[in-house]
Amino acid sequence: MTSRFIAIAGNIGAGKSTMVGFMSRRFGLHPLYEPVDDNPYIADFYQDMKRWSFNSQIFYLSRKFALHLEAQKSGGKVILDRTIYEDAEIFVENLYRRHGLSKRDYNTYRELYQTIRQELQPPDLLIYLRCSVRGVRHRIRKRARASEMAIPLSYIKRLHTQYENWFEKYDLGPKAVIETEKLDYLNDIIHRADLIEQIEELLSR
Repeated sequence: MTSRFIAIAGNIGAGKSTMVGFMSRRFGLHPLYEPVDDNPYIADFYQDMKRWSFNSQIFYLSRKFALHLEAQKSGGKVILDRTIYEDAEIFVENLYRRHGLSKRDYNTYRELYQTIRQELQPPDLLIYLRCSVRGVRHRIRKRARASEMAIPLSYIKRLHTQYENWFEKYDLGPKAVIETEKLDYLNDIIHRADLIEQIEELLSR
């Protein structure tokens, strides 16, 4: 395996954390998970995005910066659950365009993000987990996280569109797509074998 720093990208409910866990066990990677449950603002954010968006995104920016630094300083092979680029270039942009973030807060965030980004080493490989809005919605309902149950469908749709556009333009390093909508690699041995073969090919580049 040539890739040392691997990142898993994707919309809410696309299967990132599950994929990180699977790849870490199968390929001996050290997992770095997105701090979803640690965010003290997340429940309030989904109830009132305009009020709590800046607080929530600054929290994620701080934690993601720490995770990226850990990944690039690690002497071993690591896999990261969602990148700092997604937070800034998808979630924050979406909030600002939809007036969920004031111009003042947006400018403050972007200035901090650009400063941080200069210190970051991009992943050696970015894997985008693609899943339709319908598939994402089904998974959110199935896992029933209290903080996510109030997410508007329109919000998920906008994120999906922005993810597709962001991934197409991403040029910081090698990238690949894994379609996850109908993928059941945890329970289906054929799906699992196909996925392992696909990942092995990606990691050998």
